[in-house]
Amino acid sequence: MDGTSNFNGLARPDFYRFHQGEKVLPFDDAEYEARLAGLRAMMVEQGVDAVLLTSMHNVAYYSGFLYCAFGRPYAQVVTQTETVTFSAGIDAAQPWRRCYGDNITYTDWQRNNYWRAIVSVTGPGKVIGFEGDHMSIAQKAMLNAFLSPKATVDIAPATMIQRLHKSAAELDLIRAGAATADVGAYAIRDAIKAGAREIDVAMAGRDAMEQEIARRFPDAEYRDTWVWFQSGINTDGAHNPVTSRRLERGDVLSLNTFPMISGYYTALERTLFVETVDVASLKVWEANVAAHEFGMSLLKPGMSCAEVTHAINDFFVERDLLQYRTFGYGHSFGVLSHYYGREAGLELREDIDTVLEPGMVISMEPMLTIPEGQPGAGGYREHDILIITEDANENITGFPYGPAHNVVG
Repeated sequence: MDGTSNFNGLARPDFYRFHQGEKVLPFDDAEYEARLAGLRAMMVEQGVDAVLLTSMHNVAYYSGFLYCAFGRPYAQVVTQTETVTFSAGIDAAQPWRRCYGDNITYTDWQRNNYWRAIVSVTGPGKVIGFEGDHMSIAQKAMLNAFLSPKATVDIAPATMIQRLHKSAAELDLIRAGAATADVGAYAIRDAIKAGAREIDVAMAGRDAMEQEIARRFPDAEYRDTWVWFQSGINTDGAHNPVTSRRLERGDVLSLNTFPMISGYYTALERTLFVETVDVASLKVWEANVAAHEFGMSLLKPGMSCAEVTHAINDFFVERDLLQYRTFGYGHSFGVLSHYYGREAGLELREDIDTVLEPGMVISMEPMLTIPEGQPGAGGYREHDILIITEDANENITGFPYGPAHNVVG
């Protein structure tokens, strides 16, 4: 045992190591060593003795372990010689099996055993790197109390920059995710018909994707894959949840498939119509498809996110449609999800000056929302994932878009 406390007269461990079973990771050891080497180089540059990672995305990126907090804190500590994840007793040995490196289990016999376990690795009085965009004020106070740091350094921006540049192994996994999203989309298109409920169509896509992930990755853990499938007025927002609304002839539809593989998010989004599309809707749809194709042509090395955004804005201005845009035109892909993580440095928005480089992965996803009561009312969105190459991009999304393919049912 690594630490004990007296609990009702009995010696109880504060934390301990519980290791059983074989390790199963999304990538091989060399991939994690390369990521850790990059982090350790940042530590040297910033004078950091130990990094305390607390977010789901960074713990998953640097260790392979995607935790489920459920009200409990989790972490990974990286020093120049060690990498250790910290998990709650409720998970037993699963975190060790799913992480690269060591794992320590903390107990809940007394409050703050989590921090006692962490300081057993960091030691007190060190320069500690932490995630300023994730750690709460309360937890930062506990860090100061238990670790007595000489200084603290926010390493979140540097880790995000590292995550923006994908390795060959990551690109292979992302390609598999994009192909899985295509599978879900085909299952959804087959399920679309007047009278069907949104929820039933969504389940067809989700089930198809989970089966495909299990086929491609038989040793993975299966969790978090989902579908947003919206119809009619429900298409006005990109992230509107699924309902039990029944599809009607002439409805605009928004298909969104999101396979999750070992913490890696991919997506496919398409506009469709049930059986027929009216003239006004067709005009908006075709304009958004044209913006989508124009936007994809801009995604190449040397272009900044802001430059791409302004160019698409001008495209919509010429068609008197910019006022119907509600968010940016795309974002990075990798270890992220709708409930954790966001590589904010690679989003297609006016205020992001990041320059595209080979190995980055980004979406093109223009959306127009026409309000109810106007001709063509509804939400229109296309979404492809593109890998930036040496001189252009590689589109890894296969499901077709546009009126020629997606008037269905």
